[in-house]
Amino acid sequence: MYLMRIGPAGAEVPAVRVGEDRYVAVSDTVGDIDASFLASDTVASLDALVAERVAAGKARPLEGARIGPPIVRPHQIICVGLNYTDHAAATGQTVPAEPVITTKAPNTLSGPHDRLVLPPGSTRTDWEVELGIVIGRRAYRLADERDAEEAIAGYTLVNDVSERALQFEHGGQWIKGKAAPTFTPCGPVLATRDEIADVRALDLRLDVNGTTRQRGSTKDMVFGPAWLVRYLSHFMVLEPGDLICTGTPAGTGMTSDPPVYLASGDVVELDGGPLGLQRHTVTDSGPDPVAETH
Repeated sequence: MYLMRIGPAGAEVPAVRVGEDRYVAVSDTVGDIDASFLASDTVASLDALVAERVAAGKARPLEGARIGPPIVRPHQIICVGLNYTDHAAATGQTVPAEPVITTKAPNTLSGPHDRLVLPPGSTRTDWEVELGIVIGRRAYRLADERDAEEAIAGYTLVNDVSERALQFEHGGQWIKGKAAPTFTPCGPVLATRDEIADVRALDLRLDVNGTTRQRGSTKDMVFGPAWLVRYLSHFMVLEPGDLICTGTPAGTGMTSDPPVYLASGDVVELDGGPLGLQRHTVTDSGPDPVAETH
């Protein structure tokens, strides 16, 4: 099932995508795609309801509708660094024996087609196409990868946007470059686990102004999704709705020769195969981006 949230920022309603270009609203059955919903058995019961509504002609076109992030603002956003061998090599670093972990502010979450807002004074805002994991049940100190797999609600497409000057030139804490509003575009869908035949065989692509900058595959991840969930659960409690950004393949702006970064007016497009497409126009700060996306 491909779960979505449709509507103006801060007033999205839960929906299920039907085919590639329609959706069925389910807000009368599902309050929202939040922790309580993801931890419940309601997801499995939606198939019959959606089929009934499609047969009754209640599917609506996605064209012209704003698509919000497919999950409510999570309890936490966790980021994994250097999780692709080619990206680690491009940064001049060796693949770590254990994952490099940082976090993002939960209020960085934005929709898959919302504008991407440069923070004031930005000089090195960069892109990172990534597979996102959404947690489906509370998890702590999981025993093995089978338990971890069962704790995953599904997968989504993420752009882990980072301002590299803030990330690397202000005391070494990566979160400083990852916490600006709109810096975690997410969606358009949350694909439940059953929709993805092999999560280690997803192609990821990111273009800037029509030029392909990143092209990779999740088969090249150093640490796979279930392994990461089990590992993280030994350091923290993972709650339903938590988002894990699993790292990016080679091709980021800072590793280009010469380096290239985002500027106002740029258009960034992501392709996650079955996880859908994102398209963002980069803008200067302008109006309050937090109010605009939440």
